[in-house]
Amino acid sequence: MASPGGTTSRSSSSDPEEVQLLADAERKRKRMESNRESARRSRLRKQKHLDDLTAQIAHLSRENNDLISRINLTTDHFLKMKAENSVLSAQMAELSSRFQSLNEIITALNFTNNSGVFGAHEINHSVNEFTAAAAADCFMINHPWSSLYLSQPIVASAADMLQY
Repeated sequence: MASPGGTTSRSSSSDPEEVQLLADAERKRKRMESNRESARRSRLRKQKHLDDLTAQIAHLSRENNDLISRINLTTDHFLKMKAENSVLSAQMAELSSRFQSLNEIITALNFTNNSGVFGAHEINHSVNEFTAAAAADCFMINHPWSSLYLSQPIVASAADMLQY
């Protein structure tokens, strides 16, 4: 501005361009500060998200290891039960076979007792002793269940039973 003395002086508070420049600079500074704060908050959010994901990974890894341990324990238990079931099935088959054999022996004994062959009183007294002995021998040969071995106990060890 021109003064009456012919000199120009600038007043910092009265120049509208300078006021505008100062206002623009202040807005720019505030915008930069706001952007910095926004970027800082964004970094904090990202860091928190990363920390949350890391914690979730650790939790899921522990849970996964626990599940693997439980699966291994269950598998071991299953294999033990399967082996025990196999042993019990083999024992049941062996005992069923023995039971059937014993029932056959009982049936044969009942048959021979009912037919009266074992009883000496059933043999006709008019037949001499030789004929009676020959008839008894003939019966023993033709009926193996009627042998003297029937009065003997069946002896077998557990090791012999498992070989079948």
